[in-house]
Amino acid sequence: MSEPDFNLLAALDALLSEASVAGAARRLGLSASAMSRTLLRLRTVTGDPLLVRAGRQMVLTPHAEAIRERCQLALREVQALLRPALTELQPETLQRTFTLRANDGFIEAFGAPLIAAVTAEAPGVRLSFAPKPEKTSRYLREGLVDLEVGVLGQTGQMGPEIRVQSLFRDHFVAVVRAGHPLARLAEVSAEQYVAYGHVVVSRRGQSVGLVDEALEQVGLSRNVVAVVPSFPAALAVARASELVALVPASFLLHQHTGAAQGQPAALHTFALPVATQSITVSLMWHPRNDNDLAHRWLRQLIRKTCQQLVPG
Repeated sequence: MSEPDFNLLAALDALLSEASVAGAARRLGLSASAMSRTLLRLRTVTGDPLLVRAGRQMVLTPHAEAIRERCQLALREVQALLRPALTELQPETLQRTFTLRANDGFIEAFGAPLIAAVTAEAPGVRLSFAPKPEKTSRYLREGLVDLEVGVLGQTGQMGPEIRVQSLFRDHFVAVVRAGHPLARLAEVSAEQYVAYGHVVVSRRGQSVGLVDEALEQVGLSRNVVAVVPSFPAALAVARASELVALVPASFLLHQHTGAAQGQPAALHTFALPVATQSITVSLMWHPRNDNDLAHRWLRQLIRKTCQQLVPG
């Protein structure tokens, strides 16, 4: 029996992850014809078609579906074994790219300070921020990203194996344009708060959240007239309308409000007139990276930077 060709493992992982010869070829930097020849070899080795045509698309066979996750884990393990082991980390000489998956709000509020902190200690390290259109553990499990930032109450969706570390606690605040009638009030009541239209943030188009549950307790409800996918979009709408936006307080701490230098602020922030639960923003990673010294250094630096920016 001949020894298996372990070079095929990366190709198999790419094919099973992409479910496309063209996609796998792009991922590995190969031509489509070279990827097709590799697929033929893999079909011979595994004794299974792996990818079959369904209409205009290719789909995985049942056997391919069954081995997809095992293949991903095996490839990551091989890569870890072949990576030089670090016994002592020297960040100033580290050459590496880390991919951090986070939503637009976190990137806008914390991106620049994190980049500055990383560059100060490790000029050879690059941070690559990836979008977060949905909540799934796939990116961490498959090694597509190194770290992910999310809300602690939502990490149950990530799976029991995902490591979680708290970064900071946050709460929501209301935001209106500087000339808004609510901006003239020393304190906004719940009745005054619901008297205006609202713009809310949801990637899935949902218009009801923690504030609505709190308002319901006092017999009130908001009139949500717009749903946008990000906090920057919500602020842009509030800045140019009479609508009230709802954003995390941390998002407003370290960004420009849109006013020119020396001019009054373009936005006004006030506390919500009803009590809502605080949220915990957490850092998540796959356990394969627990003992990676460079990964551990970055985790500690991110936590330190966030806690400096959001004290308490």
